[in-house]
Amino acid sequence: MSSVQYLKGIGPAKAKLFERLEIFSVEDLLHYYPRTYQDRRENAPNAGLNPPSLVVFKGRVLRAHTVPARSVLIFKAFLCDAQNNQIECTWFKRRTFRNFRFDPFAQLKKDFKMNAEIWVIGRRENRNNFFDNKINVEEYYPAADPASAWQAGRITPVYGLTEGLTNKQMRQYMHEALTAAEAEGEPDILPPSLAEKRKFLGSAQALHAVHFPSSLAELENARARLAYEEFLLLATAWGIKRTQKNISAKNYTYQIKKHLLTPFRKNLGFDFTNSQKKVINEIFADLQSPRPMNRLLQGDVGSGKTLVALSAMLLAAENGYQSALMAPTEILAEQHYLTFQKILKKLKVSVAVLTSSTKTPERKKILSALADGSLSVVVGTHALLQDDVQFKNLKLAVIDEQHRFGVRQRGKLKEKTEKLDLLTMTATPIPRTLALALYGDLAVSTLTELPPGRRPIATQMADEYRANHIVAEEVQKGRQAYIVYPLIEESENISAKAVSEEFEKLKAVFPKYKLAMLHGQMSRTEKESVMKDFAAHKTDILVATPVIEVGIDVPNATVMVIQNAERFGLASLHQLRGRVGRGEHDSRCILVAQHQGSVARERLKIICDTCDGFKIGERDMQLRGPGEILGTRQSGELEFKAGDLFKDRNILQWAIEDRDELLAADPLLQKPEHAAFKKRLLELYQKNWHLIDLS
Repeated sequence: MSSVQYLKGIGPAKAKLFERLEIFSVEDLLHYYPRTYQDRRENAPNAGLNPPSLVVFKGRVLRAHTVPARSVLIFKAFLCDAQNNQIECTWFKRRTFRNFRFDPFAQLKKDFKMNAEIWVIGRRENRNNFFDNKINVEEYYPAADPASAWQAGRITPVYGLTEGLTNKQMRQYMHEALTAAEAEGEPDILPPSLAEKRKFLGSAQALHAVHFPSSLAELENARARLAYEEFLLLATAWGIKRTQKNISAKNYTYQIKKHLLTPFRKNLGFDFTNSQKKVINEIFADLQSPRPMNRLLQGDVGSGKTLVALSAMLLAAENGYQSALMAPTEILAEQHYLTFQKILKKLKVSVAVLTSSTKTPERKKILSALADGSLSVVVGTHALLQDDVQFKNLKLAVIDEQHRFGVRQRGKLKEKTEKLDLLTMTATPIPRTLALALYGDLAVSTLTELPPGRRPIATQMADEYRANHIVAEEVQKGRQAYIVYPLIEESENISAKAVSEEFEKLKAVFPKYKLAMLHGQMSRTEKESVMKDFAAHKTDILVATPVIEVGIDVPNATVMVIQNAERFGLASLHQLRGRVGRGEHDSRCILVAQHQGSVARERLKIICDTCDGFKIGERDMQLRGPGEILGTRQSGELEFKAGDLFKDRNILQWAIEDRDELLAADPLLQKPEHAAFKKRLLELYQKNWHLIDLS
């Protein structure tokens, strides 16, 4: 479709405003769905769409006049509604130099003639918590104006806007866009058999109804149709990619030789859980298969994902292959490195860590060892993706906290070698149906149990005084504690405590004990020294930012205090809590909150009520949506406009079932009835994801 600037009333200048909303074409505008709706029908049967103070009515003008005032200009109109109520409507204008030259109420005086019928939308004045029949007007439309047909008297869309655009304008432009689209007669992209099977509205009807529904039932039907379309496109792209991936065979094999794996397991001093054994067998079977592995490993905090990943990396090392583990933060990468060093110190396996903080001489040494193959295992951050990082024989990549990496970043790692086995890990467990949609080309393994000895962590709300008292009690017993703050330094824009300022105060609160500070802006040497001292119990209390959210394992730490807990998401709170409860002693997590809105209160209640990461992950998706939690919203991988992966799981299941039926009948979508769907699929995914090849 053509550029949005050619729609009536827009032009080049307004088109620039639309670009801020990522709307460039008429098609982009049509798929810019309303943020919410207002019920602007007379005697609206469903008041749930509207806030209590909102007034929508069609009235007959009784009289209208300006009101003299010093600081503002006021216009009042008195209208009689259908129930013969007299309603006083008010407009305010600030006095300006322009007001003295031009009458700001000229149009109002023209429209509000006696006996004229007007649609009015406004807010009731609230005087001493009593709503009367006086309203401040936000919008009005003469009933005789054809534009009122899509602005009032119906369920009306409300859009997310940018400065310079109003909802009144957006509705006008959307009406123009729908009229233009209907005139062009774009084909319905859904294969006819599937549209008939699911009894969905037609494409044009659904698009019109999602913007200007005639009823709430039609609105829900339209949204379901558009959500299904989005899910089917994604599921089909993944299905084709999976098929094409399975055609591609590896040119290398793995043999289980056990000269590293057997001593590794003996040196651990404990046995794997049954769940870990099952998942390791699944991964080893993938590695030994003729097709590249693409597996998602999910498990709760402390379920032992790292040891499972290390088992796979040792199998690669046994076969003379290199492996890389990529973590989202330097703290986590360095913690993995220290863990690997400790576990592998008696084995002949070379390990290094590469981050942006790695000094030049050490970096050159690591790059050389990767290039000549003498370095078997490398742990790193995004630094591993840089062009000068070259491997001689990279065959296995492990991505930790995968939701913090996008498709392109994972693809960049795959470019380092001809074929690559990929294991991605997440501590945000998700239902199987969502996993199929989000990671359609991945097999999914789940760790369902925690290692023996992991104790439940008592979680409670407390004020700062009580939290400090609990810390003192535990430290006095010989235990250690974490105190976490959301910021490194104080900010004028954010009302939250900062670790650098609070650290000095805490030294006075705990004068008898040794405190240390840890945050992301410290040098690698400083961070490593602080972590080692805390692990060796040279430090009693670690005062930190959320950099310790993952990767820190100190069995003697029994208290986690989270300051400004209301500023953390559920996943972060659960991850931070998981830093304690790793030893033989009972552990506690104390949440100290300053400002609690309704959503924050709900999050804190959930974290206090359960330690089950699967339940927490599910509730987090309900509160924030899967795209936010899994990082896909930021990376642009899953930006569903109509669908909600959590709420629409039944529609998602339909899409997955229908995808299988569609591709079984027409694997490359070559039939004429699939042409429009294939065209849309290529437009959406081939350009951005390089997912599929339908040539």
